[in-house]
Amino acid sequence: MADIDVEEILSRLSVAEKCDITAGLDFAHTVPIPRLGIPSLRTSDGPNTVRGTRFFNSTPTICLPAGPALAASWNRELLREVGGLLADECIAKGTHVLLAPCVNIPRSPLAGRGHEALGEDPLLAGTLAGYMCIGIQEKGIVATPKHFLCSDQEQGCFSMNCMVTERALREIYLMAFMLTIKICDPGAIMAAYNKINGLHITEDKRILHDILRKEWGFRGLVMSDWHGLYATTTPIQAGLDLEMPGPSQWRGKNLLHSLLANRLSARDLDNCVRRILNMIKEAASSNIPEQAPEKPLNREKDRELLRRAATESIVLMKNDESILPLNPDKAIAVIGPNAAIAAYRGGRIAHLRPYYAVTPLQAISERSNGSVQFSRGIYNHKERPLLGHQLLTSHGKPGFDMYIYNEPPTVADRTPVDHYEFLNSCGYFFNYENMKRIDGENWHVDISGRLVATDTGPYDFGVSVQGTANLYLDGKLVVDNTKDQQFGEGFFRAGTVEKIGTVHLTKGESYHVLVHWAGAHTSELIKNSPLTFHPGGLRLGGCYQMDVAASIRAAAELASQVDQVVILAGLMGDWENEGADRPDIELPQHTDDLITSVLDANPNAVASRTKALLHVWYGGNETGTAISDVLYGDANPSGKLPLSFPVCLRDNPTYLCSQAERKRILYAEDVYVGYRYYDTLEKPVLFPFGHGLSYTEFRLSKLRLEIHGSQEKAVITARVQIENIGNFDGAEVVQVYVEPQKFSVGRPVKELKGFEKTHVLKLSSTTTLAINLELKYALGFWDEAEGRWVCEKGKYNILVGTSSRGTFLREVYSLEETFWWQGL
Repeated sequence: MADIDVEEILSRLSVAEKCDITAGLDFAHTVPIPRLGIPSLRTSDGPNTVRGTRFFNSTPTICLPAGPALAASWNRELLREVGGLLADECIAKGTHVLLAPCVNIPRSPLAGRGHEALGEDPLLAGTLAGYMCIGIQEKGIVATPKHFLCSDQEQGCFSMNCMVTERALREIYLMAFMLTIKICDPGAIMAAYNKINGLHITEDKRILHDILRKEWGFRGLVMSDWHGLYATTTPIQAGLDLEMPGPSQWRGKNLLHSLLANRLSARDLDNCVRRILNMIKEAASSNIPEQAPEKPLNREKDRELLRRAATESIVLMKNDESILPLNPDKAIAVIGPNAAIAAYRGGRIAHLRPYYAVTPLQAISERSNGSVQFSRGIYNHKERPLLGHQLLTSHGKPGFDMYIYNEPPTVADRTPVDHYEFLNSCGYFFNYENMKRIDGENWHVDISGRLVATDTGPYDFGVSVQGTANLYLDGKLVVDNTKDQQFGEGFFRAGTVEKIGTVHLTKGESYHVLVHWAGAHTSELIKNSPLTFHPGGLRLGGCYQMDVAASIRAAAELASQVDQVVILAGLMGDWENEGADRPDIELPQHTDDLITSVLDANPNAVASRTKALLHVWYGGNETGTAISDVLYGDANPSGKLPLSFPVCLRDNPTYLCSQAERKRILYAEDVYVGYRYYDTLEKPVLFPFGHGLSYTEFRLSKLRLEIHGSQEKAVITARVQIENIGNFDGAEVVQVYVEPQKFSVGRPVKELKGFEKTHVLKLSSTTTLAINLELKYALGFWDEAEGRWVCEKGKYNILVGTSSRGTFLREVYSLEETFWWQGL
């Protein structure tokens, strides 16, 4: 990809070309101008992967641990490494612009996309996002932190009006992006769908220009989220440079008309085009050719980094009587629905086709020298578990056949125009490669496979669809999802709720599963809706209808027969999704019953309400291996919670204001997000922010403060000695909180202002950490009366510990004179 002279190219572009280049070409690419050598850039979604351009039959790729998992490492250099791995995947996928990382603050535990975010604290989230961006951009890829700003819930995200005070906006939500930009200067920012205080972000000049560009000095491009533009002229005037995806809904000829009507100045248009050209120039350093083929990378050397990232994310919540690590020479019972599956990612936008995914049961079986016995106990799916891997194709291989037609099943002797064999029975027809071979949206698909029943009894089959679908078993209609449809959460909120049918099967018998699926043009639900994006999708699930009580009894019986028991339970990707917030924080149905019964049989089981508990998040490709490594002590857990775990949902500060009322949501907790709320009110929590145990013990001592510079340029360096006084090698995270002794406005009792993770300390070894706190960030708050940051004269306690609660070393810093500041 050739370098370009931005100003020279800008002067040669026609007005029509300028209007065209401000919007996307298609779902993933920008508009090229071949006569001037302007290439088309490719974008790809993250943040846990590089998916490439296709949803349908996508190129295999990596899967990183989810956002909170990476945040639980509290390791900025690790985030830089995984950013570099994402950049390598971008190069393999021909991607110039990566839509990552996610820098939103999950103010509520119900946030549907909380599994993408980097925690509840803006210093932690912004710092880690900044280092991930450094890793991405070091190899010439353009990083795109998202979703700017206050995209913290999914309910009504296109129209939601987030009512936020200026202090909360500045100190919590803008702060995370502010630090990201300060650390790495990303090439682009993605604007969010929602409104803030009455105005869509994409049209908010105060946010996009006055704060982002003028106050912070951001020089990069601002793009819309996909289909997140709602006007023609006002976004350009606000500083929204690129409409995505294409073809454009709002720009192109609409912009030309606005210029003719003098509703938009040529200068405003040129400013946007200049920033787009600058991004193209920046992307040229990656040396990725235009329209490069998408290839899998899948390097053996990357598995070590994925394993280390997953391992560092695991948080040891409790370990009474040192139950962990387990003895690999003893027999073990592995119990629970998350044992034999790899719960490696969240849902919807996190969906991808992984190179591989290690299950906990697989990893434990490979590591253990004793016998390993498994009992599922319960299902924990939200919809029926995907059926694809239980089927056999016409060639007898795992999976199913997919035949694509132009005609419906009622047409005799129709001939398929395409054929695939797939394993994953959740398919999105978007980016289907052979669209020219079918008649627009008037396509029809048959899914065909053989199912050999593993049990005798009732089986449930479930179908959710964007379009219409009927499921047949040996020619008998079992599920009809063509009539009386209702919108559900699937396929970006444009699919139906799952319809379920039940049929009796006999163990060992083979049955023909056939689904007739048709596109959105056959759905009255979609015809009568304002949806404009509906390429078609199908999710096919099925399972034996378990006798839950009997299965739980069997799991408890197994637990009573062994010394070591591990329960693997919790959520899967279909519980946390783009498009829907969670209704509660309960575990899936029957999970508590399973855990209680197993604990009654064996109180040494590793689970909640027991002596040992691990929180493992969505751990990516190496989820299972990381769990096994920590269980058996091959790795010493060093993760720390990036979120507070309340005792119950009612205790959380957003309990009364996490749901919208009449298209608005009030951020009534103000600056008291997460631990800021719990600690200020001295409210009990289940597990505090920053909490995480180790198999060894550490001792902090000899805290001293050093001050360099003055006022805005001052830096407080907290030096602390840390010693490993336990029985294992291990790493620890040292956290620095600032506690004002007096303040003129309400402030959280203390706030995180610095952190550092040690290297792995050998037994009895000691190291000294130097943690730098920029004084203006450490002491400042937003003065709403002055419209700028203020650091007030007074005394501040500098608290150094290993959690937001517990024992701290402390020193006092005195600021002799109040000062105000702005910018970065």
